[in-house]
Amino acid sequence: MDWFPGATAVSALRVYGWPAADGRRGGSPHLHTASAEGYVVTAGTGALETLSGDGYAEHPLAPGTVLWFTPGTVHRLVTDGDLELLVVMQNAGLPEAGDAVLTFPPEVLADPAAYAAAASLAPPAEIEAGPQSGADLDLAARRRRDLALEGYLRLREDVLARGPAALAPLHQAAAALVRERAPGWAGLWRERALAQAERTGEQLRELAAGRAGHLAEAAVHHAVPTPPPRRHGMCGHLQTWDFTGGSGAPRN
Repeated sequence: MDWFPGATAVSALRVYGWPAADGRRGGSPHLHTASAEGYVVTAGTGALETLSGDGYAEHPLAPGTVLWFTPGTVHRLVTDGDLELLVVMQNAGLPEAGDAVLTFPPEVLADPAAYAAAASLAPPAEIEAGPQSGADLDLAARRRRDLALEGYLRLREDVLARGPAALAPLHQAAAALVRERAPGWAGLWRERALAQAERTGEQLRELAAGRAGHLAEAAVHHAVPTPPPRRHGMCGHLQTWDFTGGSGAPRN
Protein backbone atom coordinates (compact mmCIF):
# COMPACT_ATOMS: atom_id res chain seq x y z
CA MET A 1 0.00 0.00 0.00
CA ASP A 2 1.67 3.19 -1.20
CA TRP A 3 -1.05 5.58 -0.02
CA PHE A 4 -3.16 6.14 3.08
CA PRO A 5 -6.02 3.58 3.32
CA GLY A 6 -8.69 4.15 0.71
CA ALA A 7 -6.37 6.56 -1.12
CA THR A 8 -7.52 9.33 1.18
CA ALA A 9 -5.50 12.28 2.46
CA VAL A 10 -5.45 13.51 6.06
CA SER A 11 -4.52 17.00 7.24
CA ALA A 12 -4.85 18.94 10.48
CA LEU A 13 -6.64 22.27 10.10
CA ARG A 14 -6.72 25.34 12.33
CA VAL A 15 -9.54 27.49 10.94
CA TYR A 16 -8.73 31.10 10.08
CA GLY A 17 -9.84 33.51 12.79
CA TRP A 18 -10.01 36.65 10.63
CA PRO A 19 -13.34 38.52 10.83
CA ALA A 20 -15.31 38.63 7.58
CA ALA A 21 -17.84 41.03 6.05
CA ASP A 22 -20.77 39.37 7.83
CA GLY A 23 -19.05 39.48 11.22
CA ARG A 24 -18.19 35.79 11.33
CA ARG A 25 -14.65 34.40 11.36
CA GLY A 26 -13.52 31.56 9.15
CA GLY A 27 -12.31 30.24 5.84
CA SER A 28 -13.00 30.53 2.13
CA PRO A 29 -16.28 29.03 0.88
CA HIS A 30 -15.75 26.51 -1.91
CA LEU A 31 -16.87 23.18 -3.34
CA HIS A 32 -15.17 20.06 -4.65
CA THR A 33 -16.05 18.78 -8.08
CA ALA A 34 -15.07 15.11 -7.69
CA SER A 35 -14.16 14.39 -4.06
CA ALA A 36 -16.06 13.93 -0.82
CA GLU A 37 -14.63 15.51 2.34
CA GLY A 38 -14.93 14.57 6.01
CA TYR A 39 -14.23 16.41 9.27
CA VAL A 40 -13.32 15.10 12.71
CA VAL A 41 -13.39 18.00 15.17
CA THR A 42 -10.56 17.80 17.70
CA ALA A 43 -10.77 21.15 19.54
CA GLY A 44 -12.83 24.32 19.79
CA THR A 45 -16.26 25.11 18.49
CA GLY A 46 -17.79 26.64 15.40
CA ALA A 47 -20.04 25.69 12.52
CA LEU A 48 -20.08 24.48 8.95
CA GLU A 49 -22.36 26.42 6.61
CA THR A 50 -23.43 24.44 3.55
CA LEU A 51 -25.33 24.99 0.31
CA SER A 52 -26.43 21.68 -1.20
CA GLY A 53 -29.44 19.78 -2.49
CA ASP A 54 -30.95 20.43 0.94
CA GLY A 55 -30.61 24.19 0.49
CA TYR A 56 -28.83 26.25 3.14
CA ALA A 57 -27.90 24.62 6.45
CA GLU A 58 -25.66 25.30 9.41
CA HIS A 59 -24.06 22.38 11.23
CA PRO A 60 -22.67 22.99 14.77
CA LEU A 61 -19.12 21.76 15.32
CA ALA A 62 -17.60 20.71 18.67
CA PRO A 63 -14.99 18.17 19.79
CA GLY A 64 -16.09 14.72 18.68
CA THR A 65 -18.26 15.92 15.79
CA VAL A 66 -17.82 13.81 12.65
CA LEU A 67 -19.48 14.80 9.38
CA TRP A 68 -18.83 14.56 5.67
CA PHE A 69 -20.27 15.89 2.45
CA THR A 70 -20.29 14.98 -1.22
CA PRO A 71 -19.03 16.79 -4.35
CA GLY A 72 -20.93 19.94 -5.25
CA THR A 73 -21.62 20.92 -1.62
CA VAL A 74 -20.60 24.53 -1.05
CA HIS A 75 -19.08 24.69 2.43
CA ARG A 76 -17.80 27.43 4.68
CA LEU A 77 -16.07 26.79 8.01
CA VAL A 78 -16.60 29.38 10.75
CA THR A 79 -14.93 29.41 14.14
CA ASP A 80 -15.66 30.75 17.58
CA GLY A 81 -11.94 31.36 17.83
CA ASP A 82 -10.22 28.04 18.38
CA LEU A 83 -11.71 25.50 15.98
CA GLU A 84 -9.35 22.68 14.95
CA LEU A 85 -10.14 19.51 13.05
CA LEU A 86 -8.78 16.63 11.04
CA VAL A 87 -9.76 16.70 7.39
CA VAL A 88 -10.16 13.36 5.60
CA MET A 89 -10.17 13.98 1.87
CA GLN A 90 -11.29 11.44 -0.72
CA ASN A 91 -9.11 10.98 -3.82
CA ALA A 92 -5.79 12.19 -2.47
CA GLY A 93 -4.12 14.42 -5.03
CA LEU A 94 -7.26 15.67 -6.76
CA PRO A 95 -7.88 18.70 -4.49
CA GLU A 96 -4.24 19.72 -4.96
CA ALA A 97 -4.72 19.31 -8.73
CA GLY A 98 -7.60 21.78 -8.83
CA ASP A 99 -10.65 19.75 -7.75
CA ALA A 100 -11.70 22.58 -5.41
CA VAL A 101 -13.47 25.64 -6.85
CA LEU A 102 -13.89 28.80 -4.79
CA THR A 103 -17.19 30.68 -4.79
CA PHE A 104 -15.90 33.86 -6.38
CA PRO A 105 -18.45 36.21 -7.97
CA PRO A 106 -19.88 34.94 -11.30
CA GLU A 107 -17.83 37.33 -13.42
CA VAL A 108 -14.61 35.87 -11.95
CA LEU A 109 -15.79 32.27 -12.32
CA ALA A 110 -16.56 32.92 -15.98
CA ASP A 111 -12.97 34.00 -16.76
CA PRO A 112 -10.35 31.25 -16.24
CA ALA A 113 -7.47 33.73 -16.15
CA ALA A 114 -9.23 35.97 -13.62
CA TYR A 115 -10.13 32.92 -11.54
CA ALA A 116 -6.55 31.65 -11.52
CA ALA A 117 -5.23 35.05 -10.46
CA ALA A 118 -7.82 35.39 -7.69
CA ALA A 119 -7.21 31.86 -6.38
CA SER A 120 -3.43 32.20 -6.25
CA LEU A 121 -1.56 33.33 -3.16
CA ALA A 122 1.33 34.57 -5.29
CA PRO A 123 1.92 38.34 -5.57
CA PRO A 124 0.19 40.07 -8.51
CA ALA A 125 2.20 40.09 -11.75
CA GLU A 126 2.92 43.79 -11.46
CA ILE A 127 4.70 43.26 -8.13
CA GLU A 128 8.27 41.98 -8.30
CA ALA A 129 8.31 38.40 -7.03
CA GLY A 130 10.32 37.60 -3.94
CA PRO A 131 10.15 35.54 -0.76
CA GLN A 132 6.74 35.94 0.88
CA SER A 133 6.59 36.47 4.63
CA GLY A 134 3.93 34.98 6.85
CA ALA A 135 2.22 38.36 6.93
CA ASP A 136 2.22 38.51 3.12
CA LEU A 137 0.62 35.08 2.90
CA ASP A 138 -1.93 35.98 5.56
CA LEU A 139 -2.93 39.05 3.56
CA ALA A 140 -3.18 37.10 0.30
CA ALA A 141 -5.21 34.30 1.91
CA ARG A 142 -7.51 36.82 3.55
CA ARG A 143 -8.09 38.65 0.26
CA ARG A 144 -8.89 35.34 -1.43
CA ARG A 145 -11.27 34.43 1.40
CA ASP A 146 -13.04 37.78 1.20
CA LEU A 147 -13.60 37.51 -2.56
CA ALA A 148 -14.93 33.96 -2.20
CA LEU A 149 -17.19 35.16 0.62
CA GLU A 150 -18.53 37.97 -1.58
CA GLY A 151 -19.74 35.44 -4.13
CA TYR A 152 -20.93 33.04 -1.44
CA LEU A 153 -23.12 35.56 0.38
CA ARG A 154 -24.85 36.47 -2.88
CA LEU A 155 -25.29 32.80 -3.70
CA ARG A 156 -26.67 32.02 -0.24
CA GLU A 157 -29.33 34.70 -0.59
CA ASP A 158 -30.28 33.24 -3.96
CA VAL A 159 -30.52 29.72 -2.52
CA LEU A 160 -32.66 30.96 0.37
CA ALA A 161 -34.96 32.69 -2.12
CA ARG A 162 -35.15 30.09 -4.90
CA GLY A 163 -33.95 26.82 -3.38
CA PRO A 164 -31.16 24.45 -4.48
CA ALA A 165 -31.79 25.18 -8.16
CA ALA A 166 -29.90 28.43 -7.61
CA LEU A 167 -26.68 26.38 -7.36
CA ALA A 168 -26.85 25.25 -11.01
CA PRO A 169 -24.90 28.21 -12.50
CA LEU A 170 -22.08 27.73 -9.97
CA HIS A 171 -21.93 24.00 -10.64
CA GLN A 172 -21.77 24.61 -14.40
CA ALA A 173 -19.06 27.25 -13.98
CA ALA A 174 -17.06 24.87 -11.77
CA ALA A 175 -17.32 22.10 -14.37
CA ALA A 176 -16.09 24.47 -17.06
CA LEU A 177 -13.12 25.56 -14.94
CA VAL A 178 -11.91 21.98 -14.29
CA ARG A 179 -12.77 20.47 -17.68
CA GLU A 180 -9.22 20.53 -19.03
CA ARG A 181 -7.80 18.99 -15.83
CA ALA A 182 -10.27 16.12 -15.46
CA PRO A 183 -8.52 13.70 -17.86
CA GLY A 184 -5.39 13.91 -15.72
CA TRP A 185 -7.41 13.24 -12.58
CA ALA A 186 -8.54 9.93 -14.05
CA GLY A 187 -4.93 8.76 -13.97
CA LEU A 188 -4.57 9.70 -10.29
CA TRP A 189 -7.79 7.87 -9.50
CA ARG A 190 -6.69 4.71 -11.31
CA GLU A 191 -3.30 4.52 -9.62
CA ARG A 192 -4.61 5.29 -6.12
CA ALA A 193 -8.28 4.75 -5.23
CA LEU A 194 -9.10 2.24 -7.97
CA ALA A 195 -5.84 0.32 -7.48
CA GLN A 196 -6.55 -0.09 -3.75
CA ALA A 197 -10.11 -1.27 -4.37
CA GLU A 198 -8.94 -3.77 -6.99
CA ARG A 199 -6.22 -5.02 -4.63
CA THR A 200 -8.87 -5.70 -1.99
CA GLY A 201 -10.89 -7.62 -4.57
CA GLU A 202 -7.86 -9.77 -5.35
CA GLN A 203 -7.28 -10.43 -1.66
CA LEU A 204 -10.90 -11.48 -1.13
CA ARG A 205 -10.63 -13.93 -4.02
CA GLU A 206 -7.45 -15.36 -2.50
CA LEU A 207 -9.11 -15.74 0.90
CA ALA A 208 -12.17 -17.37 -0.64
CA ALA A 209 -9.79 -19.93 -2.14
CA GLY A 210 -8.12 -20.52 1.22
CA ARG A 211 -4.85 -18.83 0.22
CA ALA A 212 -3.04 -16.40 2.53
CA GLY A 213 -0.03 -15.38 0.45
CA HIS A 214 -0.80 -11.65 0.61
CA LEU A 215 -0.66 -11.74 4.43
CA ALA A 216 3.08 -12.41 4.20
CA GLU A 217 3.42 -8.89 2.76
CA ALA A 218 2.30 -7.32 6.05
CA ALA A 219 4.09 -4.01 6.71
CA VAL A 220 3.86 -0.78 8.69
CA HIS A 221 3.95 2.55 6.85
CA HIS A 222 4.77 5.98 8.20
CA ALA A 223 3.84 9.42 6.93
CA VAL A 224 6.34 12.27 7.07
CA PRO A 225 5.02 15.57 8.47
CA THR A 226 5.71 18.68 6.45
CA PRO A 227 7.96 21.09 8.32
CA PRO A 228 6.55 24.25 9.91
CA PRO A 229 5.13 26.76 9.39
CA ARG A 230 1.70 25.44 8.50
CA ARG A 231 0.71 26.27 4.95
CA HIS A 232 -2.22 28.48 4.03
CA GLY A 233 -5.18 26.41 2.89
CA MET A 234 -8.60 27.58 1.78
CA CYS A 235 -10.15 27.26 5.24
CA GLY A 236 -7.21 27.71 7.59
CA HIS A 237 -3.63 26.86 8.45
CA LEU A 238 -2.82 23.27 7.45
CA GLN A 239 -0.51 20.64 8.85
CA THR A 240 -0.01 18.03 6.14
CA TRP A 241 1.85 14.75 5.82
CA ASP A 242 3.57 12.95 2.98
CA PHE A 243 1.47 9.81 2.45
CA THR A 244 3.58 8.36 -0.37
CA GLY A 245 4.35 5.35 1.79
CA GLY A 246 7.33 3.87 3.53
CA SER A 247 7.76 0.64 5.47
CA GLY A 248 9.27 0.48 8.93
CA ALA A 249 10.58 4.02 9.38
CA PRO A 250 9.69 7.46 8.01
CA ARG A 251 11.20 8.33 4.66
CA ASN A 252 13.27 11.49 4.26
